[in-house]
Amino acid sequence: MWIKSGLIPLLVSYLIALVLMVMPMPSFLEAWRPDWLSLVIIYWVMALPHRVGMGTVLILGLIADILMGSVFGIYATALLIMAYPAIRHFQRIRNYSFTQQAFVVAVLILIKRVIVYELEHVLNDAVFNFAYLYPVLSSAIAWPWVYLILRKYRRHYLVR
Repeated sequence: MWIKSGLIPLLVSYLIALVLMVMPMPSFLEAWRPDWLSLVIIYWVMALPHRVGMGTVLILGLIADILMGSVFGIYATALLIMAYPAIRHFQRIRNYSFTQQAFVVAVLILIKRVIVYELEHVLNDAVFNFAYLYPVLSSAIAWPWVYLILRKYRRHYLVR
């Protein structure tokens, strides 16, 4: 029943994104880790805005807060603010070319990263390092592949 409704494939994609978010990487690549959870959220809110909305984003954000060990609500707030324009303008963004979509994704992830930094700075006295913005570029580069993989995955499991 859950596979027919597409719930299991959605949950699996969220789980994979969360695992990729905390999976160990070589130290020289760590700063360039794409923002996997944001990429998956952006894809699903554009592909299935009637099923994946702000409630889903809030829950994933709270899970990200737990995984990252941050103050509860920082990632949730940033992801909600990031996801809102994607949900609001999903029809327009879907019609953009991959290059334009990658630019939109970069802007959305930049917004998320700045919000997370500002909240961490206010709450935990975080110090800004330019390398903190590297995932904006790596996520924009990864976007076409994430989009194509998730689209094939969605069509294979008939997620609607």
